[in-house]
Amino acid sequence: MSVAGPGVPGQGLNLRAPSRSASRLGLAPIETPASVDVIAGETTRLRGQNSVAEAVSQNATGITTIADPGNGNGAFTARGFAGPNSIQQLYDGTRLFVGAGTVTFPFDTWNVERIEVLRGPASVLYGDGAIGGVVNVVTKKPVFTPIHEARAALGSDGIARLALDTGGPIGDAVAYRLNVSGNRAGGWLSPDGDFRNLAVSGAVTLQASPDLAFTLSHDFGYQEPVRYWGTPLVNGRIFESTRFKNYNVRDAKILWTDNWTQLKTEWSPSADVTIRNTAYRLRSRRHWRDVEQYAFNRSTGLIDRSDYLEIYHQQEQVGNRFDATFRGNLFGFRNEFVAGFDVNHIAFTHTNNFYFDTTTSVSPFAYDPGGFPAAGRARPAYATSTDQASVFAENRLILSEKLSLLSGGRYDAPSLHRTNLVTGAAFDKDFRALSYRFGAVYNPTPDTALYAQYATATDPVGSLISLSQNLAGFQLSTGQQVEVGAKGVAFAGAVEWTLAGYRIVKDNLISTVPGQPTISTQVGRQSSHGFEAALAVHLSEAWRVDANLAVLRAQYDDFNETVGGAVVSYAGRQPIDVPERIGNLWINYAFARDWEARIGLQYVGETFSDFGNNARRPAYTLVNAGLDHQVSRESRLSLRVYNLFDEVYAIRGNAVNGVGTNWLLGRPRTVELAYSVTW
Repeated sequence: MSVAGPGVPGQGLNLRAPSRSASRLGLAPIETPASVDVIAGETTRLRGQNSVAEAVSQNATGITTIADPGNGNGAFTARGFAGPNSIQQLYDGTRLFVGAGTVTFPFDTWNVERIEVLRGPASVLYGDGAIGGVVNVVTKKPVFTPIHEARAALGSDGIARLALDTGGPIGDAVAYRLNVSGNRAGGWLSPDGDFRNLAVSGAVTLQASPDLAFTLSHDFGYQEPVRYWGTPLVNGRIFESTRFKNYNVRDAKILWTDNWTQLKTEWSPSADVTIRNTAYRLRSRRHWRDVEQYAFNRSTGLIDRSDYLEIYHQQEQVGNRFDATFRGNLFGFRNEFVAGFDVNHIAFTHTNNFYFDTTTSVSPFAYDPGGFPAAGRARPAYATSTDQASVFAENRLILSEKLSLLSGGRYDAPSLHRTNLVTGAAFDKDFRALSYRFGAVYNPTPDTALYAQYATATDPVGSLISLSQNLAGFQLSTGQQVEVGAKGVAFAGAVEWTLAGYRIVKDNLISTVPGQPTISTQVGRQSSHGFEAALAVHLSEAWRVDANLAVLRAQYDDFNETVGGAVVSYAGRQPIDVPERIGNLWINYAFARDWEARIGLQYVGETFSDFGNNARRPAYTLVNAGLDHQVSRESRLSLRVYNLFDEVYAIRGNAVNGVGTNWLLGRPRTVELAYSVTW
């Protein structure tokens, strides 16, 4: 129902929609020598995808989510690599540095204009922590044409949603946009399966002159996610009698608040020069108090609970990003060049209870959840101060109407100071990293592109701003990728397609020295290679099909770990949480006037919860369905059924000594009915 403004992507692959996530030059995907998904925000809402994790994993090619209710929203897998330190998440092009493996914002799709997903190394654009790719959530912007939309929804397990989107002019030179979305539910778990969240996004644009604009925005996120860390496996299986049980303590608490303030300036003094600056302040406050590990004890028949934790995070990031783009000629050829810098200061404080040493046991069926031990409350653990500075440049040389060359480089220089708040001990660590890429695009026809790319990247050995003392002696892990592919548009845009093949090698993993189980060094290697394809076909006014498939081989090439005092090699094993088969299919059918049905299939191949590939999690296929009725020009009624066949599936898992202990289950079959209206 939302009104699409200029440059707002629609359904399909959006190969001609400008994007800045894969190139700071604002190239369209068909002009870029890389794999890029541009997912329209309206598409995610029509498909009933209320979270960013759902939108990315059910629409982008080869991406899965391993996010859980306790560790945030920014955990994905891509091209054989997993987690927020390998797949970076941005908000309107701004990166929030990962603290202790946790990213909690953004999470709601209501204020999303589009989601841009770059698959493959992206350190040349955004620094360390992007060897697998980047997910950039781009928000709705202020508009000078009035727009107003509201949505209300009710569903299974007490689900209730309310949302508002309003925008328009305030005089001749000022426009605004305000988005508010609130969600709550009783949840499908018992006890304490409820959740609630609120996302507020506001922005004001001052068009000071035709070539100069200022946009001030503030985004607020409040979340109390489900206090759930998994369901215990009983003899390697999930039983129906325990599937809906939550084994956390009664007074468990998870609470996150995020605030993002940004001031963006864009100035185009001429048609060939564009200058952009973004100043930002990002703040996160997080609190956990719960018991996080559950395992079935065969000898007693009880569920053993351990890892009683209380943790606080306080994180603040202040920074500025500047870039200037110049369009002209170089050696007689058309040329586009961008250069800039990015600086940040990040203060991070971690408070915890040092893994309070308590174990309790409860019946798998009828039990008293109990409470969190009063003696286990948190106290300050450590604080870090990180200063990051980088410079970057990118160039596109257009040799002919058919051939263009893209190159880029980035130099990063982060410095960390960490203080132990218990002992007072401190250390400093400096990193230096140079990333670059070279690519070429050849257009045999105006609607077809063949490309090749070589890129390098870096990943931290742990979360950079929460680097521990035992990792302080190591450098950033390095990676390289070679990728070739093809993209095209046919039949006046009715068909869009992409193909890509790649190989990525990541070096400098921390590995135990063979024969010396007490010594670790940075010699490990991990690699992946694979094939990806996507297709969008608008068969007629009534039918639309969107499909993608990723097939890969991911493995540890050289990686050892000390187990029981001996060094064990995991060479050839599949990395933890990484599936090697991923596919999505969406079919839309407008079967009658003002009626449209859709069905979506998501396939995720088998994964493992341990390095040795003994704790297997089976593949799963989810089926989601929807039915929309355009009640009037201004209103729409939507029915959504999630997990139509009530598949029991695991998003993540834990293992001890190669034996799976518990699975984090996805939601069962649920139904929602939503009503949207515009005015």
